Amino acid sequence: MTAYVIAEAQLTGDPQEVAAYSAQLVSTLEPHGGRYLVRGVPSQVLEGESQAFTGVIEFPSTEAARRWYHSPGYQAIAPLRVRNTRGRILVFDGVPAEQP
Repeated sequence: MTAYVIAEAQLTGDPQEVAAYSAQLVSTLEPHGGRYLVRGVPSQVLEGESQAFTGVIEFPSTEAARRWYHSPGYQAIAPLRVRNTRGRILVFDGVPAEQP
């Protein structure tokens, strides 16, 4: 079943290090079947407050999402994000398509 990684991050440190992280991130997704669906700040906030950068990444399965997160490629760049942002990374299982 498809899985989705949702990441929210607020800049707390060096924007150049975060830019370096972002530039390398896509190449870590591809070997695990990941692809961005959403990436950036909200175009509108309909309720509440949000100034966080948000990413939604689709993976073929929860296992693929976990393999990506724990992969040497991602773990090599993760410190750039960790030391310069505050946020969270969540994994959600997708919802099966409705059957007629």
